Amino acid sequence: MIAVRPPLVKRIAGILYPDEERLEWTIAGLTRLWGKPDRVSEPVPFDKTDYYRDIAPRLLRRFACFPGLVDAGGLADWKHQSHELEEDSARLAGRALRSVNIDPGYVDGARLILASTKDHAHRIWLRDGIYAEVTLRWRFGKWESFDYTFPDFKSGVYDGFLSAVRELWLEERKSKT
Repeated sequence: MIAVRPPLVKRIAGILYPDEERLEWTIAGLTRLWGKPDRVSEPVPFDKTDYYRDIAPRLLRRFACFPGLVDAGGLADWKHQSHELEEDSARLAGRALRSVNIDPGYVDGARLILASTKDHAHRIWLRDGIYAEVTLRWRFGKWESFDYTFPDFKSGVYDGFLSAVRELWLEERKSKT
């Protein structure tokens, strides 16, 4: 067997939320799990699809990136942890359904990877009901989408934040060598 060190990546989470109170609660929960975020993006209206209308009719998305470089092999665990936080949000809100959606993933020099519980042709099975998706790739100095990339990611509205996270990854990687 070949011994290979797992890639070190910059952990992120995309958060869909209806109001600032729910965002603050979610960031606090993620902070307990993964540390205080290095950065949190500006809010962006989530209006390219109504897929998450069960959460609320009007949603915003923000991203947070978390301190340090971590083993990419933890992605399935991060999805399970974020799912538990979503379930807690439902209980707290007295709802049967979640009141936030958290999409964990990571950025490295070449890609944005997101975790999902939903299978599809472009997703790779990890374990325990979790799949990984290359949502965007870094190529020729910019983020590029794929035919399956979600419309909001395809629009480029998150590119500035993701580029800043990629720069953090590059800086932290240099300091590790």
